[in-house]
Amino acid sequence: METLNQQVPRLLALGDGAWTLEFGNEISASINARVTGLADRVNRVRHELPLLASVTDVVPTYRSLTVHFDPSDSHADELGAWLLALGRAGHTDERKGRQWCLPVCFDEDFAPDLPTLAAAKELTADQVIERLLAAEFRVYLIGFLPGFPYMGGLPAELSMPRLASPRQRVPKNSLAVAGEMCSVYPWESPGGWNLLGRTPVQLFDLQHAEQPAMLAAGDRVRWYAIQRDEYERLLALSQSSGLPRETFLQQEDVTCQA
Repeated sequence: METLNQQVPRLLALGDGAWTLEFGNEISASINARVTGLADRVNRVRHELPLLASVTDVVPTYRSLTVHFDPSDSHADELGAWLLALGRAGHTDERKGRQWCLPVCFDEDFAPDLPTLAAAKELTADQVIERLLAAEFRVYLIGFLPGFPYMGGLPAELSMPRLASPRQRVPKNSLAVAGEMCSVYPWESPGGWNLLGRTPVQLFDLQHAEQPAMLAAGDRVRWYAIQRDEYERLLALSQSSGLPRETFLQQEDVTCQA
């Protein structure tokens, strides 16, 4: 029997103003590529096809795509059938996501949960950092907070549950892990993920009006370690808008490092 996470998408009504197309029941790069592929397809033609005139938002997640539309549109059923047909056609993400090399500082006050994670995994802190820096992460979606990237690719040996008691205040720009996911808190906020470092890069900036969130679904991220003085230097530049985002785009065949 074919299961949902193998092939066939499911179309679900989300109230009377949205369709959700589910592609699977697990987090995987292949399923997410189908989600982002369909999202790109819809966004490319949404202002050209009369059928999509009522679409107000296109929201990709790990394993599903939700398309919001004006509920007064009489073509809602036709829109749902169109989405399901495209989903079954197997469109995958044709974009080559941007490759980012982002700096992170692992100083003790930036990484309060690093010793706990290292002890739980019978590793040294340096070994945890080494494994983190060797991994490549895929941005599955932006959510929870503006600019908060949910990134898969954390090595299984670094997997840790969320904290039993979430912090009331997680410092802005904290690099954190939970389960097999990695992220950065772009704002000071409550949070229960394990804090392993801090980046000086601003992942959400309203001065970039067209795309305030620096990362997007489909992007890939690698980290490189920096010392505290370099962190302070880059932070000052970033806060003064003197550090273009393009600084951290990785060129082909260039190693991600300071």
